[in-house]
Amino acid sequence: MTRVWDEFAAAVFDVVSPGVLLLLALALAGLVGALWYWFPAWVPRRLPRLRLPRWRLPRWRLPKWRRTRKPKAGRKAKTKVEPVFAPTVVLPDGTLLADRLAAEGRYAEAIRQRFRDVVGDLTAAGVVAPLPGTTAAEVAAAAAAQRPAVAGPLAGATDLFSEIWYGDRTALGVHDERMRALTGDVRTRMRGVTP
Repeated sequence: MTRVWDEFAAAVFDVVSPGVLLLLALALAGLVGALWYWFPAWVPRRLPRLRLPRWRLPRWRLPKWRRTRKPKAGRKAKTKVEPVFAPTVVLPDGTLLADRLAAEGRYAEAIRQRFRDVVGDLTAAGVVAPLPGTTAAEVAAAAAAQRPAVAGPLAGATDLFSEIWYGDRTALGVHDERMRALTGDVRTRMRGVTP
């Protein structure tokens, strides 16, 4: 086997010099590496449709560079933050949605709606700007940093909401009344503090 290999290598080196063969091997390795790195990007999204009247060629995607540009030091990236929460939800008959849910005995949903209403009021007042995916604790921390007066009742409302909604605790009318009092206290303190 060794003799066959030696004869093959000698025949190759008679045709191609070792330097050119090394360059070809490096080019082939670079090509394989590039294809391996950008593999999903150069594969067409779908096969071409074979219709008799017309035939479409597949659309090839160019590889995207994985490095993203950083904003220049002098400029800050402007992001428009749209509020996720609307202010207090009032039904057409003038009642609050949270009160309607509590009257129907759906206390957990009423507690969630009361918390959403107070977060909506804080958003409308410009105290917080919650993005999608922001947790209740993050909203409470941001509001407490902006308006320390609301920190106590808002933390209590957040704890009650998390305990009922995420802790799978059965909600009762007492819990709804407690949430009503806490959110009312937050609104009272918001009116008493000027921005």
